[in-house]
Amino acid sequence: MYAIVKAGAKQQKVAVGDVIEIDLVSAKAGESVELPVVLLVDGEAVTSTGLDKASVSAEVLGGFKGPKIIIQKYKNKTGYKKRQGHRQKYTQVKVTAINA
Repeated sequence: MYAIVKAGAKQQKVAVGDVIEIDLVSAKAGESVELPVVLLVDGEAVTSTGLDKASVSAEVLGGFKGPKIIIQKYKNKTGYKKRQGHRQKYTQVKVTAINA
């Protein structure tokens, strides 16, 4: 059994025991979070409607930063150049249960 969950602005495929990275949540390490289900697959049965009661329970393992991304702007012949960096913050969670 696996589920497609919505975590922040992204959707991810998860099964029980998977460790995934989601956008930053305000929960501390060791706490539990609930992720909303978009699609539920159990063998041959695929459920995409009536999932308002379904959820995925996950335990927060900790937070970390993603890789550094360099943003660089340049305009020819004007002397304009600008350099900027960014590191996205993520939370690592372990899926403990899929509640259908």
